[in-house]
Amino acid sequence: MNVIETKAPSLETPIALAGDMSAEDRAATVTSVYVYEAPVRLWHWINAASILVLAVTGYFIGSPLPTQPGEASANFLMGYIRFAHFTAGYIFATGFVVRFYWAFVGNHHARQLFAPPVWRGQWWKEVLTEIRWYAFLEKRPKKYVGHNPLAQIAMFVFITLGSLFMIVTGFALYGEGTQPGSWANVLFTSWVIPLFGQSQDVHTWHHLVMWWILIFVMIHVYVAIREDIMSRQSIVSTMISGERTFKDSDPD
Repeated sequence: MNVIETKAPSLETPIALAGDMSAEDRAATVTSVYVYEAPVRLWHWINAASILVLAVTGYFIGSPLPTQPGEASANFLMGYIRFAHFTAGYIFATGFVVRFYWAFVGNHHARQLFAPPVWRGQWWKEVLTEIRWYAFLEKRPKKYVGHNPLAQIAMFVFITLGSLFMIVTGFALYGEGTQPGSWANVLFTSWVIPLFGQSQDVHTWHHLVMWWILIFVMIHVYVAIREDIMSRQSIVSTMISGERTFKDSDPD
């Protein structure tokens, strides 16, 4: 059951369309494919934990608790919340940089997050097919080795672009506290704040994009579990083991 294909399929096309073997031969020989390498899987779960911490602490930074019992000098709750937020932010940003690096040195599936083939007409047709499948308008899903085309574009818009925006605006706000001359102030605050107009505008957009990412996370969890049940290949377990397991031998 743990057969590794000898020729890696295309990252955009269904498994039946990839490789030099006939569809029948591939269906007969390929039951499991190693898709996500260990650095990709590790980044996925660390990133998920970072987003959770950032969202919870960021919410309280934007909407702090109205009061705390006792003297102000005896309470450091908001200080701990800010520390957790900044720490998770550093982890989140470092993970993004490492993940971008791995897109160049990892296998071709590692590049899907950064390079959706939007210039290909066939890819857009498959995006529409996946939309119909998720809307319960298609009777049978296609088989994909990596992300399906709709997942590719969703990950690029929400995670790649969303993460980049949050890192830039987050460090711009962080640089206000570290004061002029610090690396964050020089690299981010000095141009991001003027670009948006004022600090409060950056806060507002940073907060809004947090919800943008959280909405995607909720949809992502639902779709991953739904596809694990209804699709023709493994989904959730693949991001744990790295292996994509197919449920049938039909190449269509």
